[in-house]
Amino acid sequence: MKLYSWNVNGIRAVLKKGELQAFLQEHNPDILCLQETKANRDQVELDLPQYHEFFNSAERKGYAGTAILSKTEPLNVAYNIPDEIASKYELEDGYGPGNSEGRVTALEFDDFWVVTVYTPNSKGDLSRLEYRDKHWDPAFLEYMNKLQEKKPVLFCGDLNVAHEAIDLARPKENEGKHGYTKEERAGFDKMQAAGFVDTFRAAFPDKTEAYTWWTAWGGARANNVGWRIDYWLASESIAEKVKNPQIIATQMGSDHCPVSIEVS
Repeated sequence: MKLYSWNVNGIRAVLKKGELQAFLQEHNPDILCLQETKANRDQVELDLPQYHEFFNSAERKGYAGTAILSKTEPLNVAYNIPDEIASKYELEDGYGPGNSEGRVTALEFDDFWVVTVYTPNSKGDLSRLEYRDKHWDPAFLEYMNKLQEKKPVLFCGDLNVAHEAIDLARPKENEGKHGYTKEERAGFDKMQAAGFVDTFRAAFPDKTEAYTWWTAWGGARANNVGWRIDYWLASESIAEKVKNPQIIATQMGSDHCPVSIEVS
């Protein structure tokens, strides 16, 4: 089974460019997880009868949102972080209720859960760092732990953090900046401590210049001055069945590129 994750930075834009269609034709994913869809389903011209579609759109128009396309019909579908966890961690700040942004979609299958997440950005002025550190990250991790009590979890998406220095081209220059603060990196540490494996780094512990996002400025993508902030993480109980993690850096259409795994 081939599973892909892609922050499309606007599904309508990537469709208009023809890039999503080309991607589907070339890769033919069994499951495709999307982030930053920025659209309701009725705003998207998409005819994919081979897929079951699950869209979780933000209440705010043209913002955030996630979706999953799956060839296999899931046993269950869940949107957002459960209310009891969201309430516990007070998932609301000056930007609004965290569960109104369509940031989490989960599908249950026979042998595992697949979850896609678009983690809130801590913002250039770090105005959302405390929310990220004290509220969102622990709430999302508690939800993943709750799911993996039932069966293994494969979760993916734009986590908006480069975990280690190897995961961005210019770590010294970006130390303490959004996406590379000690708080955000510690949040990733806690996911690993809870038993979630970074599948790409487990397979390629020393691989450099492996990035999934590039700023639009200064020829960053052409020069591969990027960040690895898009991931597939797997419960330890299923990690050994995950093969061939890949970063598809040649796929255009977004400022992010897809990342993929295969599950045997």
